[in-house]
Amino acid sequence: MTRMDRTTARVALALAAALTLAAAAPPDSPVGVPEPDGLWTGPQRGYTAPTLKGATVLDLAGLDALMAEKPVLLDVALADRKPEGFPADRPWLPSHRSIPGAVWLPNAGAAPLDPGKEALFFARVEALTGGDRTRPVVTFCRPECWGSWNAGKRLVMKGYSRVYWFPQGIEGWQDTHDTAVVEVDPAWKAASPPPPAAER
Repeated sequence: MTRMDRTTARVALALAAALTLAAAAPPDSPVGVPEPDGLWTGPQRGYTAPTLKGATVLDLAGLDALMAEKPVLLDVALADRKPEGFPADRPWLPSHRSIPGAVWLPNAGAAPLDPGKEALFFARVEALTGGDRTRPVVTFCRPECWGSWNAGKRLVMKGYSRVYWFPQGIEGWQDTHDTAVVEVDPAWKAASPPPPAAER
């Protein structure tokens, strides 16, 4: 075997090893995270797929441009949890900052989602879009969050034709824009069980 043949063989072996590693990469790996066939049912936090079939993935410039169309902004970020050891004699008054005008549906990107909550999710989106499935809807939460990916996927599967996913999330927005304090959507809050006493 000539030196050139040995070099070619080493390169081929290295490429094969790299492809094997990429194929075997865990779901939270930044190397080739594939889209699941349906909803993502693993942990909500972790490296996400870079695409969402049937939807448009937005960067900040894309979201800025879309804002002129007054899209429905769906924030599905989880609510803050009361820290362990928080003094019992002090009030726990968390506030949630988001993109101004967003509708906050905490944990609406969970999978599986209770059937009643899933029905409410679709009912709220239908109300917010006025029943127009061509109206732009943007889903987001935090960076590296499958929750907003799942929310977008649910809408695509339901027949919404202008679904946008903003994976940079709230932190990406606040890099160059102001945020606003938003409250949980009243209908969503009414259907959610109260938090355990330790979290209040």
